[in-house]
Amino acid sequence: MKVAFASDFDGATETCPPPLHSCYPLVLDLDGTLIRTDLLLESALQYVRRKPIALFLLVFWALHGIARLKHELSARTDVAVDLLPVNDALINYARDASRNGRTVVVATAASKDLAAKVCMRFGFVSEVLASCDHINLKGNRKAQALRQRFPGGFTYAGDSYADLSVWREARFGVFAGRDQRLLDRLVRATALEADFSQWRDPTRDWIRALRLHQWAKNALVFLPLMLAGHLLDIGGWATCLGAFLATGLAASATYIINDLLDLEADRQHWSKRNRPIASGRIAIPEAAVGAILALTAGLTLALLTGGFPVLGALLLYCALTLTYSVYLKRIPILDVVLLATLFTMRLGIGAVAAQVRLSAWLGVFSMFLFLSLALAKRSTEITRKCAAGASSANGRGYLAADAPLIASLGVSSAIGSVLLMVLYLIQEAFGDALYRSPQLLWAVPMFIGLWLGRIWLLCGRGSLNDDPVAFAVTDRISIYLGAGVLISFGAAAVIA
Repeated sequence: MKVAFASDFDGATETCPPPLHSCYPLVLDLDGTLIRTDLLLESALQYVRRKPIALFLLVFWALHGIARLKHELSARTDVAVDLLPVNDALINYARDASRNGRTVVVATAASKDLAAKVCMRFGFVSEVLASCDHINLKGNRKAQALRQRFPGGFTYAGDSYADLSVWREARFGVFAGRDQRLLDRLVRATALEADFSQWRDPTRDWIRALRLHQWAKNALVFLPLMLAGHLLDIGGWATCLGAFLATGLAASATYIINDLLDLEADRQHWSKRNRPIASGRIAIPEAAVGAILALTAGLTLALLTGGFPVLGALLLYCALTLTYSVYLKRIPILDVVLLATLFTMRLGIGAVAAQVRLSAWLGVFSMFLFLSLALAKRSTEITRKCAAGASSANGRGYLAADAPLIASLGVSSAIGSVLLMVLYLIQEAFGDALYRSPQLLWAVPMFIGLWLGRIWLLCGRGSLNDDPVAFAVTDRISIYLGAGVLISFGAAAVIA
């Protein structure tokens, strides 16, 4: 007789289960249990990303039953099963059980073909029970199938309320969910063999998923008001603050949508694979709800603070962002131009909110500056992929051979942005009554040039973070140079 304790396995909490006999098979659920995601949703997202105009087919198949939907998606998609996030602690537990002669089986509501592909990753799985094109093996149907397959009893590992009917038929239960109430109901339904509860505070994960550090970009919303000389306009500042928050919420929603549509590429990326959605720490349904709530809140706030003009500008921004996420991000050069456009649109949103004119010089300068930063981001990604032996950047249209061109375009854009700042000072700033000492503004292109030079120096050395904005808000020298730009503008406006 063998006694197992969950604390003997990495990541499990200590329990005192009843003694186990190796004759009881260990049956594992797949979605949310053995893997930290849902195969149906993974397939649906991949299908929508590849064929967004065929979205109506998902509804058509679903009307004929969930089993039909799973079957059709399995036949039309190719989920990268080797990249799916897994429950390492439960895998260790099941592998050890198999080594000790215990039968390990997977019983899942996923499509049988897709489930079989996933289970090929795990050599300890001896049998797979799954859904077919007309039967969805979930809940009571799974319980009935397992009762017939193992009349002598079995242990079942699950994570959701749909598994309660299976646990009631099982001799023992293994918990791999996140809901304490569900664990309590499992204990009332059967004996607890092991507890692999995935308890964690989701706050940090949601902060990362919403990319709150990226809200630093939205400070551009205040720039048109400041450059128009309305520094003491309290109403203008209030409106721009509302536009800032609305843009941040809408942008966070689009980041989540982008992560949902880019799961496979993110899981192949050296740092993006640790994002909360790609790693499975935030479930796909939770992420979808979060995106809807954030987008709704952002658009509502835009309407309340700036009326229909700000709402219209923000809707255009969201439309371009979603177009980028679905399709344009895979078109070389055009993708970075669109990224620069999205940055510049923040200036436009600010100008609309403050009801001031947006300087043409400022708009063109913004395009060149953020085009250089977007190219630095792509250059870093290509360089890291080359170092890892890959010939292309996953999820993008770039090849390793494109690295010199991308770097040259990025440096050229950096030089162009400095030149445009000089022309702005000569053609517009020096004749603007806002500045009492415009000569002090000559320090601005120098600070900008030094910062962009530092960006590309680190990029060439391969030590730049693949997110220049995250780098800028944490790098001490970048902060000093940014402060120098602000001090220069402030001194030019105040000092006689």
